[in-house]
Amino acid sequence: MSSRPLSLPSRRLVTAAAVTAAAALTLGLAPVAAQAAAQPGGAAAAATTDTPTSTPNPFAWAELDGLRARQVTTWHGGQPLSHWALTLDEATAARSYTGGVFFLYAPATGDRGLFRNLDLVSATVKDPRQVTVTDAQFIRSHPRVEVRYGDPAQPERARVVATSTIWM
Repeated sequence: MSSRPLSLPSRRLVTAAAVTAAAALTLGLAPVAAQAAAQPGGAAAAATTDTPTSTPNPFAWAELDGLRARQVTTWHGGQPLSHWALTLDEATAARSYTGGVFFLYAPATGDRGLFRNLDLVSATVKDPRQVTVTDAQFIRSHPRVEVRYGDPAQPERARVVATSTIWM
């Protein structure tokens, strides 16, 4: 391995990666950013387990239909990181889904949310087990948020699978 200093483009790439990681942490995406780290033994951060902690449920004030709030544990640098997430409940996840993708939609404003899929943030997911919402701020900032299945380009025609409602 060479001990040469990094070239200017390489230093810029390293700096950009550090700034992006810091921004993700600052913007409240710490659970997502933490997923990017490797598990013990070099395996990708793929394991999540339900693990109770003393952290208050940020989704407690929302009425959930087809969703459930649960604490999940992921691994960051070999250390457990527990956080709250919304996932589809068992009955909703077990339904048959063909011909579309899942996406998070706020019908009052047309805003779109993001799913956390292991170590990635994604606007859409194909598998119902990948529907994982960790952005409590997005849920809190809209009176109704829906998980829809279909074509994201035509949200009004997509099927409403699950909802989070805040009664004001």
